[in-house]
Amino acid sequence: MSASSNSTSGLYSTALLTGLWRENPTLRLVIGMCPALAVTATVKPALTMGLSVIFVLICSNLVVSLMRNLLKPHLRIIMFTVTIATFVTICDLFLKAYLPKMSEILGAYVPLIIVNCLIIFRAEARASKSGPLVSILDAVGMGAGFTLALCLLASIRELLATGRIFEIPVLPKTFVPWLALQMPVGAFITLGLMLGLINVLTHKREVPEEEPAAAPGPGAEPQLPAPA
Repeated sequence: MSASSNSTSGLYSTALLTGLWRENPTLRLVIGMCPALAVTATVKPALTMGLSVIFVLICSNLVVSLMRNLLKPHLRIIMFTVTIATFVTICDLFLKAYLPKMSEILGAYVPLIIVNCLIIFRAEARASKSGPLVSILDAVGMGAGFTLALCLLASIRELLATGRIFEIPVLPKTFVPWLALQMPVGAFITLGLMLGLINVLTHKREVPEEEPAAAPGPGAEPQLPAPA
């Protein structure tokens, strides 16, 4: 009984924590990059986009998990897309009704959540194969990891481009803003430097050195080349 409970708790913790770092959608898996480049000029739009993705992920994962035993192989992608589109529409209408200025800033990128490969990836890889609780925890973990990455990228860009975060002055008035970071090129440069730093820190690019072949002993016969 204890082993079973430990296994279950381990499954839950893995589903929740994996997306925060080991399989972070933006910084490790490098998927769903459109909003990471498009809405991270300042922190507020990045946070709003991240929360929208979390909402859609949780709702779509839950629905897909509940109907997983009814899915047919040739219809599953259609069902995933229709489910995701439903919750994206709800999210888009909510923003237009209660946060019209933010909805205007985000523009078409909220409806484009429908085709965000992160959402459909989790529906296929996790929700269609797991129960509702595990699917929800997976959605929370992946969504939180996505949101943290967007907010980190946006914080760097907003701070260096304006000297502010959340429109609150942080750097001294003598600071010269790096206005290029507010442009699309700033998103590419900042994200590229972040990914490069992460690769260095995690030794992702290290190639193990091959051990040199041992020298033959004094009585060993010489190795002849194989005949052609």
